[in-house]
Amino acid sequence: MQPWQPLLEWWFGPSADKAVTDRQGLWFGKKPEQDAEARVRFGEWIEQALSGGVSDWEETPEGWLALILLLDQLPRMVHRDTPRAFAGDAQARELALQGLARGWDLRLPAAARVFVYLVLEHAEDPVLQNRAVALFQALHDQVAMAERAPFASFLDYARRHQVVVARFGRFPHRNSLLGRPSTAEEVTFLQEPGSGF
Repeated sequence: MQPWQPLLEWWFGPSADKAVTDRQGLWFGKKPEQDAEARVRFGEWIEQALSGGVSDWEETPEGWLALILLLDQLPRMVHRDTPRAFAGDAQARELALQGLARGWDLRLPAAARVFVYLVLEHAEDPVLQNRAVALFQALHDQVAMAERAPFASFLDYARRHQVVVARFGRFPHRNSLLGRPSTAEEVTFLQEPGSGF
């Protein structure tokens, strides 16, 4: 068994193909018990990833994916509503871009590719936002018609993130957590439903 296998099994369950429908509560839910489980099971791994301690995982597409999860997704759970939630973002972006250049996303199941592309969707960078939308569009177009509904939703969220970053150059809902002052336009925007994703 590869060292990252327990993480991938926890995240995707027994089948990556079924994960798109079966695991959305884990992926996008905000449940304290799930955050606590992530902390107990993978908290040390997150810290190792942040300090470069598991960089050897980058040598295979599956290990690369697991490392991306440790840098991008799990800190958002374990350190929810704190600045540490974004501690791995820069490393995750660099890692994602390196793997994309190798075509490693194309060697992963569709459900797994979502979490590579989310790294770019999380970026406060219009160029990376555009690339995220293009990748989610291609992914949507490649899955079977009968399986497209969740991928249409992923694409919709990517477009919504793209619009916010194009407008503000950042995600205003992160301002208070990161100690950034909000502009008057951002304050007005943050009062709108759905502004915080």
